[in-house]
Amino acid sequence: MAIITFTSDFGLRDAYVAIVKARILAVDPNATIVDISHLVEPANLADAAFLLASTYNQFPKGTVHLAAVDSIGSKGDNYIAVELNDHYFIGTNNGLLSLIAEIAPTKVVEISNELSTFPARDVLAEAAAKLASGTPITNLGPDLTDFKQLIGRSARATRKEIAGTVLKVDHYGNLITSIRKKDFDILSKDKTYTIKFGRQEATSLNKQSNEAEPGDWFVLFNHLGLLEIGIRNGNASQLLGLKFDSPVWIKFDE
Repeated sequence: MAIITFTSDFGLRDAYVAIVKARILAVDPNATIVDISHLVEPANLADAAFLLASTYNQFPKGTVHLAAVDSIGSKGDNYIAVELNDHYFIGTNNGLLSLIAEIAPTKVVEISNELSTFPARDVLAEAAAKLASGTPITNLGPDLTDFKQLIGRSARATRKEIAGTVLKVDHYGNLITSIRKKDFDILSKDKTYTIKFGRQEATSLNKQSNEAEPGDWFVLFNHLGLLEIGIRNGNASQLLGLKFDSPVWIKFDE
């Protein structure tokens, strides 16, 4: 029995999360459901994609990931199941599932195109439970030929600089960017560099946030291998005036 993760923009105030879980358990009372987050901003596909991309491969292969963000979608959007990196994703064909990884899915099938005011309960929950209990993805529906794909935000790297953006402002107000450690390690070899964010500049990296004094900012590569900017015991987004999509640069000296 595979794990089912659950990500949504339902919030925690209403009963929507519990109703979807109840539907999963009605199909399989032994299902294991793990919440990733239900505090995604309504219909914020970029935020949901970041959460899923940074989380899904922490789970065992074969895990089923139910993504109910903007689950109604646009008029005509259908509901799909995706196989990617030996994981399965259930959601709406609204572009979200195309943003999770840079590689193409192994398989995409259409679960349903029926109209529903609550597709997470009526369509997605049952499909997730079936996949987790061992039903092959090919049994859920026919191959999909019009998988909706969106272009994600990624850093642009040259020999002189890496130009990225803020992908996520986390609970602490830390700024997680699109600049990857593996790119930095290659381009920074035998070079000095300047990291620019807002009106601030840094010429070195921290290994841990506690190297900074309370109220001072720190810059490090986090557990995801992404450049992160924060203020110890403070909110970097508010104090630095940076938010989602704000630019961040690393410039290398010749």
